[in-house]
Amino acid sequence: MEGYALLDSGGGRKLERFGPYIMDRPAAQVLWKRRRPELWEKADARFERVGDGDGNWSQQPGLPARWTARIAGVSFHIAPTPFGHLGVFPEQAPLWEELRTLVSDARRQGEIKVLNLYAYSGGATLACARAGAEVVHLDASRPTVAQARENAELSGASGLKIHWVVEDVLAFLKRELKRGHRYQGVVLDPPSFGRGTRGEVFKIERDVVEVLALAAQLLAPDARFMLLSCHTPGFTPTTLGNLLGNCLPAKKGSLDCGEMLLSGADALSLPSGTWACWKAS
Repeated sequence: MEGYALLDSGGGRKLERFGPYIMDRPAAQVLWKRRRPELWEKADARFERVGDGDGNWSQQPGLPARWTARIAGVSFHIAPTPFGHLGVFPEQAPLWEELRTLVSDARRQGEIKVLNLYAYSGGATLACARAGAEVVHLDASRPTVAQARENAELSGASGLKIHWVVEDVLAFLKRELKRGHRYQGVVLDPPSFGRGTRGEVFKIERDVVEVLALAAQLLAPDARFMLLSCHTPGFTPTTLGNLLGNCLPAKKGSLDCGEMLLSGADALSLPSGTWACWKAS
């Protein structure tokens, strides 16, 4: 990942480079000691969380409000937010590589249409579209979808077959079923908590089973894959594998699951979420 590097972690925090800038952010799962304490003084910005929600950034002079980093072949606008996010989850980059392979393999058998739900800033969307898929990119946040479109332009992918949709996921899934639309691939990265375009509340513990059930019904008879990822504490790889397998009882294929990891040349691997993927046989 040319524009990203995990430099170190320890004491409940992680030190990362996005493009030319070094960011110091909380990581509650980091219980070990720092390996390279001298690096932390070089941070261009440090985020401190306030309670369970947002927080505050302390920044060095000269840090721009927004800059660009190229991660796993995709260019992203990077910008500190009040929630400590920066506009991309680099731990998902290996999943984008897997999606490229899955779409490329499926393209040998014909056209492929992919539905990307909770699509955020477009990493998975661009991976699939560049591999030859027609992609529906859906997120309930209008500014986030606008950001994803900008990332597509930055990446030289504005001419690909991408349909940008701002809508509540459950409402969209129900309408797609009524329309009779089907997809060869579905990608989901649901948040722990979120709000739809009309204030609909999403809670992963309450709503993820219904979302998965509806999404599974949108898989075409010649569907090739369904990929679920998650950053919610307590949602282990086994949890995601069981959820995905439970909604695909009639689909033949393989089901794998694992951790999303951040890694660096001199840093301990940092678990940063989980994934599960069904692939057709």
